[in-house]
Amino acid sequence: MGLQKYKKGFLYVEHPSDVDLPLTWKKPKKIFVNSISDLFHENSIFEFTGRCFATMIQANQYDYQILTKRPKRMVEFSELFFKYFGHKIPNYMWMGTSIESRDYISRINDLRKVKCHTRFISFEPLIASVGKLNLKSIDWVIIGGESGHHYRPVKKQWIEEIIDQCKDQGVAVFFKQWRGFRPKTGGRTINRRKYSEYPQIKRRNALKNIHFDENAFAELCLLHEVQKRKESQSLHAI
Repeated sequence: MGLQKYKKGFLYVEHPSDVDLPLTWKKPKKIFVNSISDLFHENSIFEFTGRCFATMIQANQYDYQILTKRPKRMVEFSELFFKYFGHKIPNYMWMGTSIESRDYISRINDLRKVKCHTRFISFEPLIASVGKLNLKSIDWVIIGGESGHHYRPVKKQWIEEIIDQCKDQGVAVFFKQWRGFRPKTGGRTINRRKYSEYPQIKRRNALKNIHFDENAFAELCLLHEVQKRKESQSLHAI
């Protein structure tokens, strides 16, 4: 990734020329999609997001991790995906949301509404206790402290309470890091153990022979936006 792409800093920008990159890669890998941004940012365009997912359908030899802080928009897109393709989002596309503290626990309920097969939660950066968790329909949990210049502390008991609940509810858990200036500063061992579990996908439900028509998908998105405006106007009229 060149610095030219980041000349606007952290403003949301889409790079259409990069969408087909996974089609050029050869070795199997896990791909963290849009790792320093959010594919479901409020300024994102569902037509572009659709192109990204169409590429993932074609390059189905990889596992994709798609993380958002805006699971409501993820739900919205998943409904469009289902309408267009006639299928839920395949199980090799892992749909997730990030939760930093108990203030954001409601995101789990939104994540459960996403029309997909594999869901995960990233408790990173973990900056406070998340309390009691309902992990029904969640397949994987990542836990990590904060890294960077102004990293905030993480307490061992916050991490342990999540791990214990994952064990009790049969959810795979991956402890990524303690907090520190660099991600690897504190290592990833807790209580003399490393947690490196991943979701168990027994059979990949790839969508074969699927044709993606950008114009048809764009029209579906347009109709969706028109319907949203009508519903919003009706609510304001009441």
